[in-house]
Amino acid sequence: MEALFPYSALAFALLLLSGCAVMQQQKRDDAMWAATPPEPAQSAPVADGSIYHDEQGMELFSDSRAHRTGDILTIVLVENTQAVKKASTSTSKTDKTSIGAPTIFGHTLKVGGQAASIGTDGDRSFDGSGSSSQSNQLTGNITVTVVKRLANGTLMVRGEKWLTINQGQELIRIAGIVRPQDIGQDNSVPSTRVADARISYTGRGTLADANTQGWLSRFFNSKWMPF
Repeated sequence: MEALFPYSALAFALLLLSGCAVMQQQKRDDAMWAATPPEPAQSAPVADGSIYHDEQGMELFSDSRAHRTGDILTIVLVENTQAVKKASTSTSKTDKTSIGAPTIFGHTLKVGGQAASIGTDGDRSFDGSGSSSQSNQLTGNITVTVVKRLANGTLMVRGEKWLTINQGQELIRIAGIVRPQDIGQDNSVPSTRVADARISYTGRGTLADANTQGWLSRFFNSKWMPF
């Protein structure tokens, strides 16, 4: 019975760790990525008999494209990147040194019946090559809100999209700066036109866990593994 106690304690500790992991996954709300509400309405102007006031919002002939804080904007994800890198190095070096046997009183110095000459030969070579290639592609649409309108007229946008499918969750987040001139008539802009873009696509759930190495495997593949 006492021999089973360490195993029971270990199983209980693993159960607690798994429960903490589930709680961490369920904590998905982030106030930073919450939708930005529109600007509060300004107070009604004082009636002075004029038909139009600067404080009033005239939406009859305004542009439907996003231009104020809180407006929504659709970003079309058209990310497609490819990178290829190759390197090759080859070096070779050959050294040869020969020193003749010294002569003493007209006689060549000999050791063991052989002339005491010295010779060295050295040959060194190195060949190294490496290559790396990477390709990424992300397509889709995500609607964000305008967080702030900068002094030069550009718009800071930010937003996220959660997709829950069966036992998995997919999260897409994007943030950046958009020029009003790049916004199309349908109130959309391609992601290639977003400055300082930060795009993240992550997943949680059963499928994501199945594609993740265990902690022991990660240790053996980490920089802390001395072998």
